[in-house]
Amino acid sequence: MTQIKRITIAEINDILSLFDGYRVFYKMESDIDATTKFLKNRIAKEESIIFVAYKDNIAVGFTQLYYTFSSVSLQESLILNDLFVHADYRGKSIGEQLLLKAQDFCKQNSYKGLALETAIDNPAQKLYEKLGWQKDLHAFHYFWQVK
Repeated sequence: MTQIKRITIAEINDILSLFDGYRVFYKMESDIDATTKFLKNRIAKEESIIFVAYKDNIAVGFTQLYYTFSSVSLQESLILNDLFVHADYRGKSIGEQLLLKAQDFCKQNSYKGLALETAIDNPAQKLYEKLGWQKDLHAFHYFWQVK
């Protein structure tokens, strides 16, 4: 059975190697010390919410949500920034369970909704659409990077 729970700073060690593996998947260098500091800061400053999927008391996946706001609707929303399931546990509905937990959290706390962005070729798009996510066809996303 999979257990999904929101973690605290005390449980950061449960996901360090998983989060580091996520970063490596996206072509970043492994750095457990920086990962630890980053995650502790996000939780201590109450800047993010991290849900972790446990299988037999082992962390096998996570999602990290960040707060954002809509000036137009005057509501809080969440950004589903990170979603990762260890390769050995993919195809077992763990990603779906994490997404459903995030949606439930959003509903229970009266947020406007959840936003995410993903690669054009990400096969998870089918899962997002299955769970009621709608592709934004009305806007482009831009990013400016400090060089």
